[in-house]
Amino acid sequence: MIVPVAIALTVGLLGWAYQALKPPPPKICGSPGGPPVTSPRVKLSDGRQLAYREFGVPKEEAKHKIIVVHGFDSSRDLSLPIAQELVEEYRIYFLFFDRAGYGESDPYPSRSVKSEAFDIQELADKLQIGSKFYVIGISMGAYPVWGCLKYIPHRLCGASLVVPFVHYWWPCVPANISRESLSTLPVSDQWAFRVAHYAPWLFHWWMTQKFFPSLSVLCGNTSVFSRTDLEMLKKLSEAPSVGQEKKTQQGVHESLYRDILAGYAKWEFDPSDLKNPFPDNEGAVHIWRGCEDKMIPYKLNRYIAEKLPWVHYHEVPGYGHLLFLESHLCEAILKALVLGE
Repeated sequence: MIVPVAIALTVGLLGWAYQALKPPPPKICGSPGGPPVTSPRVKLSDGRQLAYREFGVPKEEAKHKIIVVHGFDSSRDLSLPIAQELVEEYRIYFLFFDRAGYGESDPYPSRSVKSEAFDIQELADKLQIGSKFYVIGISMGAYPVWGCLKYIPHRLCGASLVVPFVHYWWPCVPANISRESLSTLPVSDQWAFRVAHYAPWLFHWWMTQKFFPSLSVLCGNTSVFSRTDLEMLKKLSEAPSVGQEKKTQQGVHESLYRDILAGYAKWEFDPSDLKNPFPDNEGAVHIWRGCEDKMIPYKLNRYIAEKLPWVHYHEVPGYGHLLFLESHLCEAILKALVLGE
């Protein structure tokens, strides 16, 4: 009797492990039982659909065309506090889109830094916004901008990485700086990022298990926000952005978890190896971060900026991770990008 029982227990354990490690199937927009399609979308060459939103002056009349890359747990419905008068004065066209798996854009299991960059390029081509455009990447949306600087620099007029994501395993960063930076995060975040980098096959289980806390920002841990961040969150709670409730409707794994997995995977390049895409000063690359940002350790971004002297590096005193939601700072980021101010 011992052998059959042992076999049964082994099979049962393996079955449980398989189910625990396997992500649930996505609820694809427009599919039977899936969320409805409510926004305009473009079909990419591989058959996937990307949802988008246009804002500002018509693209045919625009002097500056900017693609905004949203961050973690966000979507194309991200609302930036930019005065309409400024948009019209500088004739700016904005293109927001749902990155793969978010909102109404189809999931992409092979999502990567490279695929995100080429999604941006193909979206621009499908909507015929021109041969060149600006990109602004916010927080986790910065890794697609690093991808643009690597894979499609010839398509860029300029780029801004705002409170940008950092990779704790970039080869160019000294190990002591990476370790020190990672150690400033909550322990739960440290382990989540380690699992994403070293054991991506285990990541879905890690994020859904109940034995240990996972990512602090998803657990409601407000200690990762600065004072100004908390003030901004309070304002946002009083007037939430319309449409943001749809950001994870196709599945948390397909949107949030795959985002982390793509960001913390091993990249094909190192940011320090990038060449200046604007050697004749016909454009510029900016990094903006708040001095009080508790989510993104300052040493890593500062180190990268020092390794790339052609990057314009800005540290804003008194502000944290949500500085881009402050109107005067958002406009300063915009003016520096398109006007060089």
